Amino acid sequence: RFIAKPCAINLGIQDSGPHRAQPNAILEKVFTAITKSPDGRRLEGLSKQLDWDMRKIQRWFRHRRNQDKPSTLRKFCESMWRFTFYFTIFLYGIRFLWTAPWFWDTRQCWYNYPFQPLTSRLYYYYILELAFYWSLMFSQFTDIKRKDFLIMFVHHLATIGLITFSYMNNMVRVGTLVLCLHDASDFLLEAAKLANYAKYQRLCDAFFMLFGVVFIVTRLGIYPFWILNTTVFESWELIGPYPSWWLFNGLLVTLQVLHIIWSYLIVRTAYKALVRGKVSKDDRSDVESSSEEEDVTCSTTKGALSTSSNGSNRINGHVAAGQWTEE
Repeated sequence: RFIAKPCAINLGIQDSGPHRAQPNAILEKVFTAITKSPDGRRLEGLSKQLDWDMRKIQRWFRHRRNQDKPSTLRKFCESMWRFTFYFTIFLYGIRFLWTAPWFWDTRQCWYNYPFQPLTSRLYYYYILELAFYWSLMFSQFTDIKRKDFLIMFVHHLATIGLITFSYMNNMVRVGTLVLCLHDASDFLLEAAKLANYAKYQRLCDAFFMLFGVVFIVTRLGIYPFWILNTTVFESWELIGPYPSWWLFNGLLVTLQVLHIIWSYLIVRTAYKALVRGKVSKDDRSDVESSSEEEDVTCSTTKGALSTSSNGSNRINGHVAAGQWTEE
């Protein structure tokens, strides 16, 4: 409210939501009680009933679907908050772990286990991360529902479970490594979103490409060969198969499966960017276009009816804000 919003306004982001649909009792009843995306037959029936052009009815439904979505200003403020948290907690984690012996030698995570002291810096690092992921768990149900909703839900569950489980079992040393590793790329994605909302397309593309490189290196390289190696093999060697070994490593492997899925989506988006010359819509996003250009480019009724909600919406030659960068 006091920092992000003034920044957005200075960047030219207006507090205006999507175009609101013209009030119509019949269409509103169909929208709320029957379907939000009517098929061709229903559109034809509504066209005869209202004496409206079918494309006008389709446009009304698209505007009605979009009008409840948050404005670019609101999304900018949310991304700026997340960027601030991710960047701050990552710097805190790096500064804290730089002097920690287990950061340089992962076998130190298991020496003298479980009789390892819990310092105040460790405690605050853990409690802040746990609180933040709980907030993401709840806010996911109020945000725009996206294609990876279930994957994100599983991710938040696994993360909260890992943080809580490792804290209760005093596995905080290896837990700090997992947390810091995940924070390394998250703030770059939020930075790309901020640039996208402000319509700095080249900066947006650069941040996204950097995010993709860091994500793949950390999640497909460092995580399995550094984190999983110590939790699976080094822990077994140094302290033996402790009772919760299977559960702990099961959650960590679940995260790795999610990393592979997201890496595939990132690579696919990057490939499309190379082919088209710019970053396109994120394959995880389920955001609709609210531009009138979509109707102008539809030369036939069939084209209008088959317009996908994943269609590319351009503004001044750039990708519209809120497309590929939506989580």
